[in-house]
Amino acid sequence: MIPLPFPVVDGHLDLAYNAGLGRDLTLPLAELRAADPVAGQTATVSFPELRAAGVRVAFGTLFAVPAGAGEAGGYRDHAGARRQALAQLEQYHRWEAAGHVRLLTRAADVREVLAAPDGTGPLGVVLLMEGADPLRDAGDLPFWVDAGVRVIGPAWGATRYAGGTDAPGPLTDAGRELVAAMRELGVTLDLSHLDDAAFEGVMEAPPALVATHANSRALVPGNRHLTDKMARAVAASGGVVGLVLLSRFLRAGVGDRVRVPPEAVLEHARHYAGLIGWEHVGLGSDLDGGFGAEKTPLGVGRYADVPGLLERLPEDVRAGVAGGNWARWLLGALG
Repeated sequence: MIPLPFPVVDGHLDLAYNAGLGRDLTLPLAELRAADPVAGQTATVSFPELRAAGVRVAFGTLFAVPAGAGEAGGYRDHAGARRQALAQLEQYHRWEAAGHVRLLTRAADVREVLAAPDGTGPLGVVLLMEGADPLRDAGDLPFWVDAGVRVIGPAWGATRYAGGTDAPGPLTDAGRELVAAMRELGVTLDLSHLDDAAFEGVMEAPPALVATHANSRALVPGNRHLTDKMARAVAASGGVVGLVLLSRFLRAGVGDRVRVPPEAVLEHARHYAGLIGWEHVGLGSDLDGGFGAEKTPLGVGRYADVPGLLERLPEDVRAGVAGGNWARWLLGALG
């Protein structure tokens, strides 16, 4: 692994979700894999692995799984979604108490984590709610802000707030109220997973925008990916787009049994750079986000391989994409 000139910041990791699957992320990766309860998905992420790769900060999700998403126990209403999100929030607090993570809610927290000597200190975690169904309604937003949530993606599939991936639909009335509340409270909206019609509703009066984990629709069709218009909206807001390391999200027509070459990641990076500038491009790996090493690009069999992938970028932009662009955004957004 080649050391990078800047700490790594990952815009999207489902850390607590994986703990809920029974994975002990405090273990070295080899030990986690040896005892992994998740079949068919070779793990790539653990806290020691992230530390070895130079990751200082990650956006850690609160991700409630809906019924019908292929997993047992999915939620069917707000109460069920809320229970899942609160259980994951409790997991982050347990990790924080044990010294594995530090929840970041202020710019000063980010500065301290980034300034720590290499290989020391806990992983900084910015809480990101992926899919807004855990919120009762817009009036519930202050509770989650007080709990540390700083970014919310209204959709995953369809939610009570917006159309999402493979579930086209507009921003609902509840969604409009939520977007207004996010704007008022300074909560950033994650465009990842948001359907086109819902995006148009958001843009009528948008809050701050990012796309924590979203590749380009110009290269891969489907409403899971960002249109150029969406990417420009993120850049106009001062935000960052995170690159996803799932093979079928990187090359059109690729199925789940094909691992794409590393060049496929660079194709999306270069597309975004030409469209909105390298300063708005970052990582949003989504590693272990419902897939394992079997579906990552060739050469990325574990998180410690990610720095080698970034070494393929132009030297003058490498540090920014690795973490500098997300760090700059966080220092401005968290105040």
